[in-house]
Amino acid sequence: NKTYICFIKFKIMTHLILGMGTQEIIIILVIVLLMFGGKKIPELMKGLGKGMKEFKDAKDGGSDSNEIEKI
Repeated sequence: NKTYICFIKFKIMTHLILGMGTQEIIIILVIVLLMFGGKKIPELMKGLGKGMKEFKDAKDGGSDSNEIEKI
């Protein structure tokens, strides 16, 4: 059944992500640093934070129109 297969895929992905140790995380961070460079990472994190804020606002029903956007 499709539901059972999706459940198994979810369990495998969860195990892979939660099973990562410190060495694996450091390797991934080094690869990201090499790919994007040190100057580009703050811009990427700022964009990620802004996207998460917009998602949260949309989930909560929007934000106030009087709220000032910080840039």
